[in-house]
Amino acid sequence: MRNVVGIRLFGTVALLGAGMVIAGCKTAPELSAANATTLIQAKYDADEATGAGIVVNDLGMRQGATAKLWDRTKIYPNKYWADFILTPEGKKQVKLPGGGDTIQWRPSSADDQAYSLVITAITPNHLKARDVGDPSDDVGGTKSVVYNEALNLDGISSTLQDIAHNPGNKLSSKKTATFALDSGAWKLQSIN
Repeated sequence: MRNVVGIRLFGTVALLGAGMVIAGCKTAPELSAANATTLIQAKYDADEATGAGIVVNDLGMRQGATAKLWDRTKIYPNKYWADFILTPEGKKQVKLPGGGDTIQWRPSSADDQAYSLVITAITPNHLKARDVGDPSDDVGGTKSVVYNEALNLDGISSTLQDIAHNPGNKLSSKKTATFALDSGAWKLQSIN
């Protein structure tokens, strides 16, 4: 009986001691989707703002001409090649890939729907983190979240926004952000 009481007493003391040790250890703070969004967006906001690259297809060329962003200056004998010059309004809104102010439209045929070119909106913006998922635990004590990295079209004319929504443009892409504990706080480690 004496051994049973001694074993129970020893077990109780050991359990209390382990509880005190565990209570003294600090656990990692919680990383929520909202915290992850804030950390990712802070990184994007710290990066240099850039103009959005916009793919312009045949429909986009017509939209830009209707909105007077560019005017046709020359049509070639084959009737589907043309040169367009940026208007003063167009020069305020876009940069052309090779510089200058002339768009050389050169599709392979009159019904070539695949031909396009990329222009850059002059208005600089930062990328946006959207639809950030719940963090998941990774190997090594890191956490990761999957989210959509989206172009920000704020401040860009409605015509350029319409062109950006045409087929061929990619306005967002899936990304994975990885976070690690640093001095007791979660820090953004990488974005892939």
